[in-house]
Amino acid sequence: MTENPLTTGPIVHSPSTGTEWWRHAVIYQIYPRSWADGGGDGTGDLAGITSRLEHLAALGVDAVWVSPFYVSPMKDGGYDVADYRDIDPLFGTLADADAFIARAHELGLRVIVDLVPNHSSDQHEWFQAALAAGPGSPERERYLFREGSGPDGSQPPNDWGSVFGGEAWTRVDDGQWYLHLFDSSQPDFNWRNPEVRAYFEDVLRFWLDRGVDGFRVDVAHSLVKAEGLPDFAEVATMAGASTASNQGPMWDQDEVHEVYRRWHEVLAEYDGDRVLCAEAWVPDPERLARYVRSDEMHQAFNFDFLETPWRADDLRACIERSYATNDAVGAPTTWVLSNHDVVRHASRLGLTVGERRPNGISAEDPQPDAELGLRRARAATTMMLALPGSSYLYYGEELGLPEHTSMDPDARQDPAWFRTRGTAEEQVGRDGCRVPMAWEGDAPALGFSATGETWLPQPPVYAELAVDRQEGVEGSTLELYRTALAERSRRGTAAGGLSFVEGLPQGVFGVEVQGAEGVVTVLCNTGTTTLELPEGARVVLDSIAGGPSGARTLEADHTLWLEGSLA
Repeated sequence: MTENPLTTGPIVHSPSTGTEWWRHAVIYQIYPRSWADGGGDGTGDLAGITSRLEHLAALGVDAVWVSPFYVSPMKDGGYDVADYRDIDPLFGTLADADAFIARAHELGLRVIVDLVPNHSSDQHEWFQAALAAGPGSPERERYLFREGSGPDGSQPPNDWGSVFGGEAWTRVDDGQWYLHLFDSSQPDFNWRNPEVRAYFEDVLRFWLDRGVDGFRVDVAHSLVKAEGLPDFAEVATMAGASTASNQGPMWDQDEVHEVYRRWHEVLAEYDGDRVLCAEAWVPDPERLARYVRSDEMHQAFNFDFLETPWRADDLRACIERSYATNDAVGAPTTWVLSNHDVVRHASRLGLTVGERRPNGISAEDPQPDAELGLRRARAATTMMLALPGSSYLYYGEELGLPEHTSMDPDARQDPAWFRTRGTAEEQVGRDGCRVPMAWEGDAPALGFSATGETWLPQPPVYAELAVDRQEGVEGSTLELYRTALAERSRRGTAAGGLSFVEGLPQGVFGVEVQGAEGVVTVLCNTGTTTLELPEGARVVLDSIAGGPSGARTLEADHTLWLEGSLA
């Protein structure tokens, strides 16, 4: 294969001894508006989710994570919560939620729900009470109200900018200002207030009592702000590696860990290994690891991996860092390539390698190479699913769904689009990765809705990628995912140890994973050189073929799982 003999490097990650389900799980994210519409109004709902859960059981995942379904005016897709203990009529009722949880458990699927603790909707009863009560009231102390700056208080209290563009402050009629790191309809809670902390402990118990298996915590690094809210000369962006280190006084304050230690205690009161997963865009791996110490969160999303360019050296370095920092605190490493906030990786990987990840793609932007993007996406996922730890999948990625890059601007609904449209900091936004699922190629709305209605338009290419067009088709992306997940489970690679294969040429990296059924060697080629496999190499998973194959070479943008060691 190479001029130099291959060797196995030192152990980078030892086999897991923990038995909790979340250490090795594959968790599938559903964006509820876009999964399945049971009511015919063009918006996905809980009844629709329940009706399609068999797809996930057949896919082979272990758990489902559902983005917010709470009462909400939907200014930010449900991440603006007006009532944390009830279901928005758009999605159904609490009875529908109970039926969904029960059916998921019948199918052997755990259920993780989203929790949005940094901010509420401005329609939340607490915020409405704060507006009515006025300055200095206990009601206002639940949020971050401040007097303005300048001689007459007409300027914001500090220079913070919103993640969604514009100022992070809005003035109310009595002259005070309130903080919102996101949209003006999303006021930030004051997490130094014990009443806020007690409220969210009650919310945790409400859903744990209904049987959920855990929580994904939205912008978990943002709850506590620096004392005094000091100025910060940069925009308060959430992104990690794509914007280097942007950790201002609104992010990653040490006091936030007090909150999660208490939440850990609440979950420990319940059986079944309940889980907390942090969405924490913290670029420093050692600070990120603080969130998953043994008495805090159980997992944190590995955005470093998601942001890493399609280059062998970069991917290897990311994997090494991830294990080093997480193993140091006894936490599992997670792996993720797509979610509801980023360009789908079947499109993202079709862009120029090394360029900053865009926040959405419009028809006027440089377009991804669709064929190359899907080929790389299949290779990246095949590699990811071999890595020990827990993996997250985003709905539709098992079909190879691309970003909708030609969406009519008038159809867009992301607040980031509205707040920045026509400005120098214009963001296309996240609508392109939130398009309704493709179930049936010839059905109205591709099987998403019986009426043909969809809250966001589906691109024509989704028809040929629908579930019914791929099911049982050798080499399809759907069958690749099913095969990869079955092999992952059968071989026990998720709980295995990992070493790197040394002696590979530039552009290629390899790992040996010691699973329950022996060693699996995984080779990933991010370069352009074709490599000959050694005599006798047995390919058990091929990202191009979609399953086992008789491949004798590792091509460009190609991943193979091989039986045994090559060293």
